[in-house]
This record gives sequence, structure tokens and C-alpha cells, in this order.
Amino acid sequence: MEKALYYNLLTADTYRHLAARPESLREEIRAAIREKQISHVVIDEIQKIPQLLDEVHAILESSEPCIFALSGSSVRKLKRSHANMLGGRAWTYRLFPLTVREIGPAFSLERTLHYGTLPKVYLAENDEARSETLRSYVDTYIREEIEIEAQLRNVGGFLRFLPMAASENGMLVNFLNVARETALNVTTVRTYYQILEDTLLGFFHFPLAKSARKMAAGHPRFYFFDCGVVRALQKKLNAPLVQETEEYGRAFEHFIICEVRRLNEYLRLDLDISFFRTDRGAEVDCVLKSPSGAMLAIEIKSTRNPAPRHCSGLRSFQEVYPAAECILACRTERAAAFGKFLALPWQEALDKVICLK
Repeated sequence: MEKALYYNLLTADTYRHLAARPESLREEIRAAIREKQISHVVIDEIQKIPQLLDEVHAILESSEPCIFALSGSSVRKLKRSHANMLGGRAWTYRLFPLTVREIGPAFSLERTLHYGTLPKVYLAENDEARSETLRSYVDTYIREEIEIEAQLRNVGGFLRFLPMAASENGMLVNFLNVARETALNVTTVRTYYQILEDTLLGFFHFPLAKSARKMAAGHPRFYFFDCGVVRALQKKLNAPLVQETEEYGRAFEHFIICEVRRLNEYLRLDLDISFFRTDRGAEVDCVLKSPSGAMLAIEIKSTRNPAPRHCSGLRSFQEVYPAAECILACRTERAAAFGKFLALPWQEALDKVICLK
């Protein structure tokens, strides 16, 4: 971008310069607009100096505004400092690891389940490079940057928590059990999960509420944002991910859930995303509700050979929501019908998500 000014707050000199005098940002931009006729300003890792948002606000309201692109990897510091979030003046977009659509014909499911789709990881020359990049990401960013970003007092406790959270990825979160296993109190465990969410390292997947019938159990699930990051935290990068195992099934479910969320965000589908669970333990992994009220229930199985027994959760769901469309997303090559339920190749199941109106 020829007519753009770029600030990277990860560089020490830029950070020190703007942290000492945030108003210098406004002065430099005004000068650049007049002398170089710049039209765009990019500020990377904006959360490191929240005060800069006041300067951005001032420029946007001035007689010489320009277009800003502000990126960040955490909202925690912005929340804590009560930063100016530019309400009504800024559009918010979330960026994710590569999607199936972005990778295109070169997409490999096995590579994705094992190493994830962070660009530098997925596009690396070989598996050794992928593993080393993931290890570096986990050790440098997650362990060090998060400690700084969250201003952790009990670093040891957080380091005990991380692998435990990774091992519980995609499962119902029981804060009390995690606290017991990590020798932490429940409040601290809840705070640590919130840190992971605020730093965009993961997200809660909440149960569908149907309070009138009291069908939903209260515990959410928690997923990390990338399959490879989870395996790095679990120290399983050198371990094979074997098809037809529970571990493989959990990885496949993780991949589909992440892909659905990415499609929802990038395509601005405005879908409510949840899961279904009855008091008796019947589950459906992903339930989508469109703004019009249309519902799509997706049971996720890594099997290549779908059968009626894989639809038990969908049956329980349809008893409560008879008008909803119910599908099974799996690794089959061809669609198959089991009564009211349709088993689809996972690619076609994702197409159903896009078409939900």
C-alpha cells in the first residue's frame, strides 16, 4: 500500500516512542497526510498501547481524517484499561487460521488435524518445520506473551493449567475438576479460561437453552482456536493421530466446530452456534440457528461408514425441535439417508452451513 503509514508495536523502538508520547501518533499522521498525502494508517498490536485509541478517535473526528486498520491479538488489556473502543466508528473483523476455502485444492484433512492451519505452520515445507514452528508458538507466544499480557501473578499455576485445558479440549468444562487436578481454586481456573478467551486462544461453546423443558445441561465446552496448537500443548506433535480412534474423532470434531465458526464470522451469517445436550446425556455437537429462526443440527463423526446408530443424538434433538434440519457430518464419500437424517461428506455439511437462511 503506497500511501500508508505503518506502526508495528512489537518493535521495541516504536513501542517506546509511542508509549512515552501517545500524542506523537496524531502529530506524525497529520504531517504525513500533508507532506506525503497518505490515506491509510496501519497499527499492529494496538492493545499494547490502549491510549493510542484516543488519538485515533481524535484524527477520525478531525478535518483531516484517514482510514485506519488496527489489529490486535488480545482484548484483555483494552478491557482492563477501559480503552476507547471507537464505538460506531470502527468495523470489527476477526481473523482466524486458514480455512478450507482459503487453502483450496491443496487442503489436507490429515495435515490439518495434526498440525492445524496457522499459515506459517500449514504452508511449511515439511512436518519437522511444522512441529518446530508450533513448539515455538506455544513456548514463546502462549507461555511468555500471555503471562505478560494478562499480568499473571501465579505463573506456575497458569503453566499447570494450560496442558490440562488442552487435554480437556472440546469436552464439557468442569471448573471444579480442573481446579482439583491443577491445585488451583475454582475462581482462578475461571479466570484462566477467561484469559484464553480474551487473548483469542480459544472460545466457549455453550449449550442450547430450552428452559421451558429444562433440557439443556449448564456446562459449556471449551475449544482452542487451532487443532495444531492443542496438540503442541498436549506434547503430541511426534505422536501419530490414528484414524478410527477416540483421539482422532475429537480432533475431527474440533476441526469442524472451528470451521463453522470461521464461516459464520467471515461470511457474516449471524448464526447462533451452540450444542445440544439432554439431562440423560444425549448430545448433538453443533446446533445453528439463523436470524430467521431456521435451525440446522450437525452431529460430527469421523467415521467413513455412517450408520443409523450415529444418529441417536439427532433423534433426541428432533423430538424437541421437529422442524429443524438434522445432518451427520462425517468422512463418507457419498451421502446416505437414515430416515429423516442425512449423512453427508463433511465438505457438503459445511455447504449446508453457508446456505442456512
